[in-house]
Amino acid sequence: MYIRRTPRPARSGRPISSPRPPRTPSRSLRVGGVLLAATALLVSACSSGSSTTASTADSALAALPSSTPAALSRYYGQKLTWRTCGVPGFECATMKAPLDYAKPASGDIRLAVSRKKATGPGKRLGSLLVNPGGPGGSAVGYLQAYAGIGYPAEVRARYDMVAVDPRGVARSEPVECLTGREMDTYTQTDTTPDDSQETDQLVDAYKQFAEGCGQHSPDLLRHVSTVETARDMDMLRAVLGDKKLTYVGASYGTFLGATYAGLFPDRVGRLVLDGAMDPSLSARKLTEGQTAGFETAFQSFAKDCVGRSDCPLGGKGTSADQAGKNLKAFFQQLDAAPIPAGDADGRELGEALATTGVIAAMYDEAAWQQLREALTAAMKEKDGAGLLSLSDSYYERDADGRYANLMFANAAVNCLDLPAAFSRPDQVEKALPSFEKMSPVFGEGLAWASLNCAYWPVKPTGEPRRIEAKGAAPILVVGTTRDPATPYPWAQGLASQLSSATLLTYVGDGHTAYGRGSDCIDSTINRYLLNGTPATKGKRCS
Repeated sequence: MYIRRTPRPARSGRPISSPRPPRTPSRSLRVGGVLLAATALLVSACSSGSSTTASTADSALAALPSSTPAALSRYYGQKLTWRTCGVPGFECATMKAPLDYAKPASGDIRLAVSRKKATGPGKRLGSLLVNPGGPGGSAVGYLQAYAGIGYPAEVRARYDMVAVDPRGVARSEPVECLTGREMDTYTQTDTTPDDSQETDQLVDAYKQFAEGCGQHSPDLLRHVSTVETARDMDMLRAVLGDKKLTYVGASYGTFLGATYAGLFPDRVGRLVLDGAMDPSLSARKLTEGQTAGFETAFQSFAKDCVGRSDCPLGGKGTSADQAGKNLKAFFQQLDAAPIPAGDADGRELGEALATTGVIAAMYDEAAWQQLREALTAAMKEKDGAGLLSLSDSYYERDADGRYANLMFANAAVNCLDLPAAFSRPDQVEKALPSFEKMSPVFGEGLAWASLNCAYWPVKPTGEPRRIEAKGAAPILVVGTTRDPATPYPWAQGLASQLSSATLLTYVGDGHTAYGRGSDCIDSTINRYLLNGTPATKGKRCS
């Protein structure tokens, strides 16, 4: 699944400090292809196994030795050569890391790093590493487009703002799988098969995607796990000269940050984990959580929509459940007869792309008006351009038909981190009633999306584990009560596992909370980053 987060408008239209770029439904706990690339960019439902066994549920991620192995000394001791990189105020460099930590002498991988130095005034506090989620989101892109200019001025004054694209992502030797045309075909594949023929077509699409990744990135696919990326982060910490890691991770970035804490508890500085994932859950449980989360988000959207004069899902007095039935009926119409979308490449709006477009808008209530307009045009005027645009932004497809490697990296990480949620189509079919009960609108598609890792060319190396990080400094976990991609119970779960965590709650809609309009949330996080003061126990903001 996919959990995604990328720059988007603030909740109240007001950013943390300076304007943030227009939101493009990106990926960061994104629902994977939405439906195809895994339960998508949510967080990685595509990766985990069928269920969490008792032994796995009780196991905890073990810390690595506190001393640096001699075989890694040349990596930890490297010096970065900083250069200008085309974005005013930012510097870029390349860091080397071992492709395989078990065999450091077998070869290197090159990781893209960027920073913006602390602006002052005030004493410099070190480096603040940021990650927007995914897996597959470009941290360097996020830093240069938003965090390095949009984080609070007082934070940027005291910290060097830093990002590294995780291995296999964007500028860091990206995983490659399909061409743009092949991705167009893939994203239009029916993810709610009506018969055995359509089921076979969906399975073939998953197999072709997996085979493409295996052919183009055969060695890299074995070494893009979250554990390996967390080890890269520790190397960067040392190379930057910081004794402790200070970090803000959103969505999947919380799993990455928590994994770091579990591996290196004595090197934890100030960690903010916003839109948290629960690392103890299997892929099946993660997918179920996201399915329920997107239903909760849709209910909020529907209740808001039917109270407005321009709602295409029903007028005043229409229940949210009926609005959902109306949307599902529209999806079924598109399944039978796609509509024009004004696309230069001839794509029409079918059920798969329309569903992805709607899911993309569930990440932020600031996108609800755009969704109402897109649904109105599609349902009443047979114009699918608006929903196609939302879908394309989610997949990071540009006007020339090129895709960023987001979906490729998303599947690669998810399928390596956890055993597949389902291994055969008949298992999905058996689970459909429970998924459709959790979400009448999205349940069927999300269940089938969880099948994609079943055909992955590389066996998973991870498993669900509790992360306790005993001995770590205070960690701040942030959860939003109606977050669709990282449901609030996940934040509660992570906070209960981490031995030094405090849970900060945002009572509201949307994915993640920092910098989206709540002074209560922002001031609490800022105070923690600047002074090390965690939130008071049980603190809730709105």
